[in-house]
Amino acid sequence: MTKILIVEDNEMNLDMLTRRLTRKGFVVVSAGDGAAGVAMCQQEAPDVVLMDMSLPVMDGWTATRTLKADAATAAIPVVALTAHAMQADRDKAMEAGCDAFATKPIDLPDLLSTIERLASG
Repeated sequence: MTKILIVEDNEMNLDMLTRRLTRKGFVVVSAGDGAAGVAMCQQEAPDVVLMDMSLPVMDGWTATRTLKADAATAAIPVVALTAHAMQADRDKAMEAGCDAFATKPIDLPDLLSTIERLASG
């Protein structure tokens, strides 16, 4: 089963994504800030990370750079989740090391196809 780590500080978004992904058969773990997300990723070794970019403690860009700089987590795909849909936001996420980009509100079929593509290598 594919394990997904959701790093999201908004409880409503986290709950909605967790329920929808669990119903689709994914194992879901979560963290509420960037620093906790990095620690959870190191502990859980998920197949894919869904990373909110606007997070407390450590933002999503810094958390992604931290994961990509660590040999133990560098290969784990990170999908940027953000309400900011401008090309500059996409570029900033990709420069930080994100493997894909999804805007909020989440288009679930599109996100599922991205997860499947990234999880299968």
